[in-house]
Amino acid sequence: MPDGAFYVFPSCAGVIGKRTPDGQMIETDSDFAMYLLDAFAVAVVPGSGFMASPYIRISYASSLQDLTRACDRIIAACASLS
Repeated sequence: MPDGAFYVFPSCAGVIGKRTPDGQMIETDSDFAMYLLDAFAVAVVPGSGFMASPYIRISYASSLQDLTRACDRIIAACASLS
């Protein structure tokens, strides 16, 4: 159990080097964070801002329903990459 933090830092290394449906290359955790925001309306923070690349920071200080919706969108975002 975390001791007071409300964040998780999942790796996004598996999407680095992949392309979005419109052909944009995901080269960094920042690229992936922007893709999630622009294409799937999910706000995360690039780990590079915390010297933790290639990770993204996700806050879990939200309702279970909102978190489930966001996770479903992140899964769809990853599935859409080639």
